[in-house]
Amino acid sequence: MNVRYDAGEVITAMITPFKSDLSVDFDSLEKLVVHLINNGTDTILVTGTTGESPTLTHEEELDILKCVRGAASGKVKIVMGAGSNSTLTAVEVAQKTEEIGADALLSVVPYYNKPNQKGIFEHFSAIAKSTSLPVMLYNIPGRTGVMMNPQTIADLARAHKNIFAVKQSAPDIDLVTEIAYDTPEDFVIYSGDDSMTLPILAVGGMGVVSVASHLVGKDIKDMITAFKMGNNQLAKEIHFKNYDFFSGIFTHPNPIPIKALLKEEGIIACDEVRPPLFKLTKEEIAKLRVAISDSMIP
Repeated sequence: MNVRYDAGEVITAMITPFKSDLSVDFDSLEKLVVHLINNGTDTILVTGTTGESPTLTHEEELDILKCVRGAASGKVKIVMGAGSNSTLTAVEVAQKTEEIGADALLSVVPYYNKPNQKGIFEHFSAIAKSTSLPVMLYNIPGRTGVMMNPQTIADLARAHKNIFAVKQSAPDIDLVTEIAYDTPEDFVIYSGDDSMTLPILAVGGMGVVSVASHLVGKDIKDMITAFKMGNNQLAKEIHFKNYDFFSGIFTHPNPIPIKALLKEEGIIACDEVRPPLFKLTKEEIAKLRVAISDSMIP
């Protein structure tokens, strides 16, 4: 399949490690990048909502991008979460992202404003025109309060060649089918939910923007490979094997559970999250372990 931009199949929406004083832990960040490279990740997404972008300053976001670029050493591609509910701000961030040297950017549907489809189209058109970087649209109505319709996605894909993909975080396979049917053949769809990856592959998806890949990235990569090679039974077995993990890491607000597990595995030094989120208690971590007990995590 020819694509406008190849971000691979497994894009990890990377957490942002913090120290106990809630400052960014750049040492853990570098260690996490190496871990992801060695465990199935094709592309790292920095400063998305999993990276706690709502509580990061713009300066911190740019410093994180620089750190990840350095630690990755060109071994994986880097996508930056660069969206805003202000079109002017989103354009400014997209341009700064290009200056620093990200490979692509992810831009979310404007949240809280609740624009109509024309407003959404014009918002993303302004971003696409402002940068030469490839742009992935991010459709997550549960957080933004508004759905970007399949027709709007298709119109944007036809109007702007650098809009190459959508991260679809609306668990409705009919919507994904409509997007796949209406968009150009070189436009790609990523699942925004780990548990929906296999169903979305079945209607033409490319892969997943994943949280679970922090710890089960190799399994997710194997599942996608098996499906694309025609081994549907193996793909289904891997999906079922990891389903409890896919669900369990969202029993508390993301990224609280995945941070707790990464600390327990020794991959990051601290599982702090910034308020209004708060880390799990020991009792909650024990319950999380029970919830994911059928997964591959020790």
